[in-house]
Amino acid sequence: MGTARALRRGMEQIDTFSQDVTELIGFLGDATPDQRLRAIPGPGTKVPIWILGSSLYGAQLAAHLGLPYAFASHFAPAALEEAVALYRHRFEPSAYLQEPFFMLAANIFAADDATAETFLKSSMQQGFARLRSGQPGPLPHPVDDIAAHLDPAMIRMVDQALSCSVLGTPEMVAEGLKQLIAQYSPDEIIFNGPIHDHIARLRSFEIAAGAMQSVSASQ
Repeated sequence: MGTARALRRGMEQIDTFSQDVTELIGFLGDATPDQRLRAIPGPGTKVPIWILGSSLYGAQLAAHLGLPYAFASHFAPAALEEAVALYRHRFEPSAYLQEPFFMLAANIFAADDATAETFLKSSMQQGFARLRSGQPGPLPHPVDDIAAHLDPAMIRMVDQALSCSVLGTPEMVAEGLKQLIAQYSPDEIIFNGPIHDHIARLRSFEIAAGAMQSVSASQ
């Protein structure tokens, strides 16, 4: 029964997330003689645990437990500023982390051609719109004119959700990253690259990596 509970079979509809995180940390820590359950592999690995959130709840929990915090700003940026401020203000040092450590998530649509980024971004715009409309599926092919495929209200909603994005040429991406770093002071940035064409996606990440290097060198 203990194993079944640990695997969350037949879960009751109650919020035990905080206890679940603490339990997971215990499974990955050093085993104790009186420990009834062990995760295999697990004991002694001490895999770093992050809290990923898109609301204030995750920020509060990460701060309370003294864990690093990543915010899903690449699709839910509305509470980003408040959540980061709350996390840093309420952070309690722990055995895992002595100071708050915040990761910012951003979409990257980079290309050598200054006009290509809107074309690349259109795949995610369509995919996000379909998801919000209850029609999830594979990432759509990009289109030249997104307005011909989505109504204005949907475009506004999608663009607000995807506002934590950096688009453009290497120079434009570097400038966009500088602005994000200046505004939120992240300790780390994770890039999301939902671009349909694999070669274009790889190039976008190459540009992003180069931009990050140039930004880091200038600071």
